[in-house]
Amino acid sequence: MRRSLIVAEMVTRDLIRRRAALALLALVPLAFYLARHDEKVGQSIRFASLGLAFAVSALGLFSGTAAKGSEPRLRISGYRPLQLYAGRLLALVGIGFGLGAVYWGIIVADQDLRRPGAVALMLAVTVVVAAPLGLLIGAVVPRDLEGALLLISMIGLQFLMDPAKSSARLLPLWSNRELGTYAVDLTDSGYLQRGLVHGAACTVLLVGLTAALTSVRLRRRRHIRLSSTA
Repeated sequence: MRRSLIVAEMVTRDLIRRRAALALLALVPLAFYLARHDEKVGQSIRFASLGLAFAVSALGLFSGTAAKGSEPRLRISGYRPLQLYAGRLLALVGIGFGLGAVYWGIIVADQDLRRPGAVALMLAVTVVVAAPLGLLIGAVVPRDLEGALLLISMIGLQFLMDPAKSSARLLPLWSNRELGTYAVDLTDSGYLQRGLVHGAACTVLLVGLTAALTSVRLRRRRHIRLSSTA
């Protein structure tokens, strides 16, 4: 656990140093929120949440692709693949929670909400799903450009697809729509339960896939083990 926290600290410092990129990504949820601000309250909050998902996923994508050059050296120095992955994930979730807290404050101050706690829960689940999603895309694609195009396409589908369709549940952020409906439209607890179950299932799946890919990519071959112990 200590090594994972060390990795999380390193990743956080690296991301914070990229002030311009971090600031632009931090403004994405605000742009989405303002784009629907004069329409239904639920729409503006859902858009802000999806903007938060894009920002956190993009951070995960850029962080994951950048790690492909540094993690092999950390692996040789004794870090385990799961320690490296857990530390990177912790850093992204921490940054995402901080950003989500800022936007929760903006929404609560700007809107008259009946369920502010449910809005906070929606933003938290969005971050927990978006962080491993970005890392998975970064693990699969070779470069940032391909990953960014894939992420944009995925978020675009989330906007366009009717959430009532069964196929929409295949999208990783479908839980966002269910939790948003519960939080803003004051629907029954069934929306809350479906959103939480879907978010938890997607998080477990995304974390498991990325952890497996990271372990395979960073597995120590025999000649590396011999050279590191020589």
